[in-house]
Amino acid sequence: MDLKTLFEQAAEESKTLSDRPSNDTLLQLYSLYKQATEGDVNVDPPANPFDFVSKAKFEAWAGLKGKTKEAAMQEYINLVGKLKG
Repeated sequence: MDLKTLFEQAAEESKTLSDRPSNDTLLQLYSLYKQATEGDVNVDPPANPFDFVSKAKFEAWAGLKGKTKEAAMQEYINLVGKLKG
């Protein structure tokens, strides 16, 4: 299977994990997914300083700036595989 197919499969599997991952792990999954599908962050940071969830998501994604889509896909696949056990 090619990387994109494995990535899409891992994205589906991430929705059916038996245990809910920690917030840090969820942020990691989110940022890797965004980097793999959209590339470097392409939106403005949240305007509301009290929107902590959006701010954390933005910062996690921005932290992956420069990582290739392929590398992000592979890391996402590896992380979901680890979470599945």
